[in-house]
Amino acid sequence: MGDPDSLPKYHGLMWPTLQALKAIGGSGMVQEIAAKAIELGGFSEEQQAVLHKDGPHSELEYRLAWARSYLGTVGALENSAHGVWSITNKGRGLTQADMAGIPKQARALSYSQQKAKKAAAVDEEPEGEVGGNWKEKLLEVMLNMQPDRFEHLSQRLLREAGFISVTVTGKAGDGGIDGVGQYRMALVSFPVVFQSKKYKGSVGPDRVQALRGAMAGKAEKGLLITTGSFTPAAVKEATRVLPPIDLIDGDRLCDLLKQYSLGVTTISRVVEEVEIIPEFFAEI
Repeated sequence: MGDPDSLPKYHGLMWPTLQALKAIGGSGMVQEIAAKAIELGGFSEEQQAVLHKDGPHSELEYRLAWARSYLGTVGALENSAHGVWSITNKGRGLTQADMAGIPKQARALSYSQQKAKKAAAVDEEPEGEVGGNWKEKLLEVMLNMQPDRFEHLSQRLLREAGFISVTVTGKAGDGGIDGVGQYRMALVSFPVVFQSKKYKGSVGPDRVQALRGAMAGKAEKGLLITTGSFTPAAVKEATRVLPPIDLIDGDRLCDLLKQYSLGVTTISRVVEEVEIIPEFFAEI
């Protein structure tokens, strides 16, 4: 396992984050930005596998979330309601030397904002990302599920998302395939196999390769669902050759469960609050 001390602190990841956004066209989802920043930083698989505390997120993910949060606070980045981060004109004009002053600026801005809104200070957690929020609690609930129950949770999610004839196999000799289903699009449908894996930390390309090998001749697409995250190498492997494999990491899994109201409920308040329903996961 890698050493957390070998990783740059969050302020050392702000410049790679800006460079990553420029490299991918100025905007992107968290996973895209993180993958490019990690690529530009040349971080090893071992470094990417270092967990933040006991997981489920990696230390790099956690520190990159801080980097985005601080850059967003000073107006160098914008974050849309759909989770898309984009670089602003201010962000494009910043230099590497400017990074040193951003933490102080962000704390000052956050302090003035919390006085006005009586909100939590920025030093607690990056809002809406990696940290002590509802997603961490939800991931912890899923990590405590029995493996077969987690497979059935994946089955339920796929049904809600429009899959038909979804069955869980989960038997010895299945080559890592946990289930199969048909995804329906307008007038056509096509077979999809899926694997659901409870995992703390990052899933590497070997898992993607194993699923691709297991699905040969059985389906046109594969789906790999995990409570953890995927390394940039795993993301690249998923689309490197046919058949393609779609990846759902822990962050997106939480969003999908929230979207389909599976085990979570959103309380309508001035500030949205998501509440976990443990009974759902115990009974599924």
